[in-house]
Amino acid sequence: MSSGGHHTTEPDRLWSVDEHLEDVLTTVRPLDPIELQLLDAQGCVLVEDVMVPLSLPPFDNSSMDGYAVRVGDVSGASEEFPAALEVVGDVAAGAADLIHVGPGQAARIMTGAPLPPGAETVVPVEWTDGGLGEGPVSGMRARSLSPEGATGQVRVYRPAEARAHVRAKGSDVKAGDLALETGTVLGPPQIALLAAIGRGTVRVRPRPRVVVLSTGSELVQPDEQLRNGQIYDSNSFALTAAARDAGAIAYRVGAVADDADVLRSTIEDQLVRADLMVTTGGVSVGAYDVVKEALSHVGDEDVPGGGVEFRKLAMQPGKPQGFGTIGREHIPLLALPGNPVSSYVSFELFVRPAIRTLMGLQDVHRPTARATLAAEKALSSPKGRRQFLRGTYADGEVTPVGGSGSHLIAALAQADALIVVPEDVESVAPGDEVEVVLLG
Repeated sequence: MSSGGHHTTEPDRLWSVDEHLEDVLTTVRPLDPIELQLLDAQGCVLVEDVMVPLSLPPFDNSSMDGYAVRVGDVSGASEEFPAALEVVGDVAAGAADLIHVGPGQAARIMTGAPLPPGAETVVPVEWTDGGLGEGPVSGMRARSLSPEGATGQVRVYRPAEARAHVRAKGSDVKAGDLALETGTVLGPPQIALLAAIGRGTVRVRPRPRVVVLSTGSELVQPDEQLRNGQIYDSNSFALTAAARDAGAIAYRVGAVADDADVLRSTIEDQLVRADLMVTTGGVSVGAYDVVKEALSHVGDEDVPGGGVEFRKLAMQPGKPQGFGTIGREHIPLLALPGNPVSSYVSFELFVRPAIRTLMGLQDVHRPTARATLAAEKALSSPKGRRQFLRGTYADGEVTPVGGSGSHLIAALAQADALIVVPEDVESVAPGDEVEVVLLG
């Protein structure tokens, strides 16, 4: 992990959103690859090309329950003149020793079972009398026939073309094909393919471990009794959930009081399980000195480039931010504001891309779109600030929800997009086109 490039404090300088993001993303590096068991690799990014060692399916097999026969033996079969064939045995899925099907013969075959030597095609059981000496079998009776119900003969009432109802060896993938390429995110279908070609482990970048802790003496755990002046700690829950949504393994630490020593020791305790740390609260003027003091030298104080820089960004909400690296391993830490909307917007803009960079993903940002503003009145925005307003997006239109208050959690729960108002725009009228960040 390298240390960040911008660590000279300029207290009066306003950083742009893009500058702060660039500082974060040039500091954070993808995690080193490791070998993981398949299910442990879910959600991870592949760091190797995986080749197919054996064809899928590995042998010709039946796609139906029915009879394996020779084409010539059923070529003229009809309801009036069925082909009568000698049943020489059963071929079940997983069968290793296969019977040979000769002229005038048939082998009862199950779905997925290998096509026996001599057989050229499969007739579904519904095209036969099921070996019961009756007319064609249909529906539930076809599925309920048991091997014990067979006679030594089956009547076939329809012809079948060569290799009908046969899944050919290698029809899915062939040995030597590229199964998955490096950079692939492993979801359930990809894990299924790896298992199907016999891979029990795979080389990936691990999911990053993110530790989230909130600061503030006023914060109380949900389910506890509130006293005067106290509020429930929602930020640590929101950001832990957001980190998991981004692909991380996230650990939530309970709220820490506004005490520099307690905060410092808590962070030092958590560093052992962190690839990234996120704090929320205590970055604006009120508790500035406590958090700054706590985060300036965490871990090894002799490591050059360590420590967290606090800065003001030209954005709303989320003006106060902190960023740096801490400890011997230079673990990146993002210090977010304490207002719920500010912390969540800050997470989406800065922490989520950092998590996805650690994962080794190429595309680390939320998708954006252009949308028509569907509002009853114009939106105003402070000059020189990039504003992010909550909204709901559908069919090319975005509707603001909840106004611009950075404490309004209820509105945030309704939003699925952020409306972006650029720094040089002070008003957006209904019907204007705006950029929106889609929140999934």
